[in-house]
Amino acid sequence: MKRFFAIFVARNLEFFRDRATFFWNLLFPLLLIFGFAFAFSGNNAVSYKIGTIGSPSSKMEFLHYQYLQFIPYTSLEPALKKLSHHQIDMVLDFPSKSYYINKESQTGYVAEKMLLSDRTEDLKRLTVEGHVIRYIDWFVPGVIGMNIMFGCLVGVGFVIIRYRHNGVLKRFKATPIHAIEFITAQVFSRFFIVAFMTIIIYAGANFFLHFQMNGSYFDLALVACLAIICLISMGLLFASRVKSEEAAGGIMNIIVWPMMMLSGIWFSLEGTPKIMQDISKIFPTTHFVEASRKIMLDGANLSGVMDNIIALGGMALLFLVISAFVFKWE
Repeated sequence: MKRFFAIFVARNLEFFRDRATFFWNLLFPLLLIFGFAFAFSGNNAVSYKIGTIGSPSSKMEFLHYQYLQFIPYTSLEPALKKLSHHQIDMVLDFPSKSYYINKESQTGYVAEKMLLSDRTEDLKRLTVEGHVIRYIDWFVPGVIGMNIMFGCLVGVGFVIIRYRHNGVLKRFKATPIHAIEFITAQVFSRFFIVAFMTIIIYAGANFFLHFQMNGSYFDLALVACLAIICLISMGLLFASRVKSEEAAGGIMNIIVWPMMMLSGIWFSLEGTPKIMQDISKIFPTTHFVEASRKIMLDGANLSGVMDNIIALGGMALLFLVISAFVFKWE
């Protein structure tokens, strides 16, 4: 435990004494949150997503308008849930000859005006009431997930590769420290740092923006902790054998960019090709972002996000086992 604690303390001091890295990790996510809060505070939407149930009985010009995306649903309930959360702007229910809008949605108001300009088919107007979910409420779990991703992959992966490249790991090998002690200390140190930074970022931004939280903070913290462990394990996996920081940069791009684009961090994957949605399930950030949004926006409990929890736990265990077998000191 003395050797473990010595490495743990040394790694934390190395991070906190590097002021540039410390403040960049702290300020960048905050600037991103406030920047998007300002940018999307007005009506900046340029396209509209329309959910459809069934097929129209007549040819509607509305179905051929530009800047409209039509997303088919097999039943009404999931479509109305998406509508209440502002993930789509309108629902057309052709079998019942009606359409639904969210009275609190600005984009739904514009979409309705376009629909009413088409007199091809008369549809009954119905409304769905939903919580006022700002874009920033939907976006903040993605920012937290992105910050955790970078903090874990870069903080573990690049540090260990730099240690290996500079000969630090070779010197550790000559000491009584075992590989499991070194790896465990790195995991706990990075977990402490990322968890600490995540709490500061969330609490600091929430003080001014007042994010919507319909679930439990304990459930959200538990999912975040599991995501941190999973992504630290991924960082250990790709750092177990890589020898140079140049090679690590290429590998990092291959890992990070697909995760950023396909994990639902920046935009909803609703309406994207199914194969893209299926591919997104292999990324830990997808499961963290999905679970966080369910807890914060839908008020889900742990049983409601159990599939995401199982996925994160399984990935973490798999990454740790593989990295333990393939880890090299030199």
